[in-house]
Amino acid sequence: MSCTQTSHMSTPSPMPRVPAWRGMALIALAAVAWGTGGAVAAVLYRTSGLGPIAVSYWRFLIGAVALAVYVSLRRTRRVPRDPARRYRRLLAVLATGAGLAVYQSAFYLSIAHSGLAVATVVTLGAGPILIAIGARAFLAERLGHAGAAAITLALSGLVALSLDGGATGPNPALGLACALLSALGYAVVTLVGRTADAAGDPFRTSLSGFLVGGVVLTPFALAEGVLPTAGGLGVTIGWLLYLGVVASALAYGLFFAGLAHVSATTAAIVTLLEPVAAAILAVGFLGEHLSPAVLTGMLLLVGAVAVLTRPARR
Repeated sequence: MSCTQTSHMSTPSPMPRVPAWRGMALIALAAVAWGTGGAVAAVLYRTSGLGPIAVSYWRFLIGAVALAVYVSLRRTRRVPRDPARRYRRLLAVLATGAGLAVYQSAFYLSIAHSGLAVATVVTLGAGPILIAIGARAFLAERLGHAGAAAITLALSGLVALSLDGGATGPNPALGLACALLSALGYAVVTLVGRTADAAGDPFRTSLSGFLVGGVVLTPFALAEGVLPTAGGLGVTIGWLLYLGVVASALAYGLFFAGLAHVSATTAAIVTLLEPVAAAILAVGFLGEHLSPAVLTGMLLLVGAVAVLTRPARR
């Protein structure tokens, strides 16, 4: 379909009829994998000597290698594209890669400054709101009264989180800002992934995004330092492999596969399984504590997304 006059994004082209629950199940699996990835990153900060940007860099690098091997072993039919379509596809890939770089790096910075639970809840709570707004502006998805109510609840939740004085981490305010930036990157990835220009094999899409994201992060990662400490090197490599293969390559492949069959807003709602998984791991295994203000903020954010589910179910 052609672009609207107010947007450079193309609306999604018709996809093969696949049950919506199957698309949501794929995204749910991706969300749980992402939730474990946040916990792994938090462990790496404490034990490996790697910073947030370096962890993101290794995640992209290992994920790209895993995806390249997988894609090379598969035989996928290439659909011919005209030059204009190829140019739009290139723009979609660049936007996806840049969005992934911002999303992952800002998310890991937020974990380092405010703790895993708060970072995940804010990113995944604000993300659906930004996606709902972007879907209305670029994909012609209606926002309506439910969307306005959801935005109000989400903003209230973010205020509650920002006023909390018991968040885990050295700089909760900076962590909150990084989480909001991460949510913006996440919204870009999701919205671009729903356009016709980004349509195609989900694992090739992930590979392209990882390659661009890795290039974007390279100078920042080198400045921060990309080599882990010698102590416990084997364990560090194991965690990095898990982060790159399971929580990145596999998770994003599943996410883009599911995204082809559900709306952007619905995808954002389903990914709220990530903060649930991350919060459980943060409290149960990392010793983090959720204060009343954080719990209130979580409930408001979840309530905001619950309001958005009502139009999606109709």
